[in-house]
Amino acid sequence: MRRRLRSMKLIAFDFDGTLSDSEMTVLLGEREGVADEMAEITERAMNDELSYAESLRERASLLEGLEEERAEEAYGEVALRPGAADLLRRLDDYGHHVAILTGGFERGVARALEKEGARDAVDTIVSNRLPVKGGRLTGGVEGPLVEGTKDHELERLADELGVRMGQTVAIGDGANDLPMLEVAGLAVGYLPKPAVRPHCDVVVASMDRLARVFEERGILRADDAERGDDGT
Repeated sequence: MRRRLRSMKLIAFDFDGTLSDSEMTVLLGEREGVADEMAEITERAMNDELSYAESLRERASLLEGLEEERAEEAYGEVALRPGAADLLRRLDDYGHHVAILTGGFERGVARALEKEGARDAVDTIVSNRLPVKGGRLTGGVEGPLVEGTKDHELERLADELGVRMGQTVAIGDGANDLPMLEVAGLAVGYLPKPAVRPHCDVVVASMDRLARVFEERGILRADDAERGDDGT
């Protein structure tokens, strides 16, 4: 049975650069020999020098023709940061609604969570997709977070759950996270880019530190980190 601490909260994580230190487009780009170009485009977007939609389309276009099997190999390399799976499970155990809002790709997110046995700890995943035709990537990209923004998704989820925006928490690192950081009740920067840091209520550099922030804010209890699932 889930335990509840105060009222339920909506906790929304970015994925690439936050829950994971992997960058999916770079891992995919390595299969196609375009990783350097991918990294350069990503960095420009994360520093708010290029619109996210434009950068995502540019990166996806570089992957045109990549075999689906090789793309799956890249998704299999996506990994959660140390401590991320445990934190997701703790938040879920307390009854908070845990969401991942990412411009990254659903297959990579799913593979990383499954490897750590943390898929059931995440209630909602909003992500994009790289379409496949004839066993190869088409070079296109589709999904709610190509043109859509994370603030709208956070507000939509909060409305569906009956959660006040003051009860929401957003954790992210890049420019495309700014919209949700600006509307969330608590904005947490995870190793944020320079353009993002001024918009954060708190900045962390590890999952352990993030867990302590949640404990300090009453979202989690410190003593439960030392206890097993049976509460002993």
